Amino acid sequence: MATSWRFSALDDRHRALGSNLEDWSGMGTAWTYAKNISDEHVAVRTKAGLMDVSGLKKMHLVGPHAIAVLNYITTREMSKLAPGRAVYASMLNERGMFTDDCIVYRIGANNWMLVHGSGSGHEEVTKAAIGRNVAVLFDDDLHDLSLQGPVAVDFLAQHVPGIRELRYYSHMQTSLFGKPVMISRTGYTGERGYEIFVRGQDAPTIWDTILAEGKEMGIVPVCFSVLDMLRTESYLLFYPFDNSQMYPFQDQPPGDSLWELGLDFTVSKGKTGFRGAEEHARLEGKERFKIFGVLIDSDQQANIGDELWVSDQKVGIITCPCYSAITNQSMAIARMDVDRAVHGASLEVRGVSGKSPAIAHSMPFDDPEKKKRSAL
Repeated sequence: MATSWRFSALDDRHRALGSNLEDWSGMGTAWTYAKNISDEHVAVRTKAGLMDVSGLKKMHLVGPHAIAVLNYITTREMSKLAPGRAVYASMLNERGMFTDDCIVYRIGANNWMLVHGSGSGHEEVTKAAIGRNVAVLFDDDLHDLSLQGPVAVDFLAQHVPGIRELRYYSHMQTSLFGKPVMISRTGYTGERGYEIFVRGQDAPTIWDTILAEGKEMGIVPVCFSVLDMLRTESYLLFYPFDNSQMYPFQDQPPGDSLWELGLDFTVSKGKTGFRGAEEHARLEGKERFKIFGVLIDSDQQANIGDELWVSDQKVGIITCPCYSAITNQSMAIARMDVDRAVHGASLEVRGVSGKSPAIAHSMPFDDPEKKKRSAL
């Protein structure tokens, strides 16, 4: 494992399952376990899986100016968010380019939590808070255990009153197995799922008890790499792996517009005044590429970096591939020329494994109407 400065209280559990704890965002993370990753993928889609996603960075913003800071650094209008609710948001730089995404939770009138990945969210929050009446606390004790899949609600309903009524992107303060937790109906899988925010000292108890009591329901531990399979099916981007930080344009600084990434929906209707707002508006219609899906005629998973061609013209690159044992389909997220990002357009995938015919495909591949994650 690379030198890490953040540590999960579940390190020993992950090692016992066969993980070497690779570094992600400064934390040793269970990228793989000593079992078939496809089985874990099937478990999440058909039963449920428990993941340690504590490598996500958690920040508390407390004080009367917290809402002003969040309104400036994110694309969402925070005044619309009531306590107990959450929202997915983007962050932009002054060029109107995407720098990070996050989920913002409103805990109380002047009490918020922002959770983000490996982008610059932490730095952006702390810089925007300078000189304002707001306290910003980076909370690395708070662990995030993600229970995702169709039986997740059935399991939690045995222990948490009211969990069935918790709406998508809502959260509640409660207890689980006698430990104080915040449970949020959010996740990164496209399934109905829940994130359980718990103190580090209580994380082993929560982890062990869910896996022990949920075993008969098919709940299994799931490694971080399974998220790549799930997010490919469900059109969930992962910074920086789908972005120009990994696939730069010649003679241009890194950065992608929300229009290119398909994240323009994260801008609240009519909102202005957030960082990069004017440039974001100016960039509409000036897309250099589009994030789009690829359905591949192959019984093998493609590779990251495989190229998309039409005749003798390169028209895109695969950023995240997946082969589903459930649908027996090979698919991928790709950065694609705008004029080729049309459902059904013919393509050819070329890579180290050879060539395969393919078509451009709208996303998400799984549950295109997104009914599972938001089901009542």
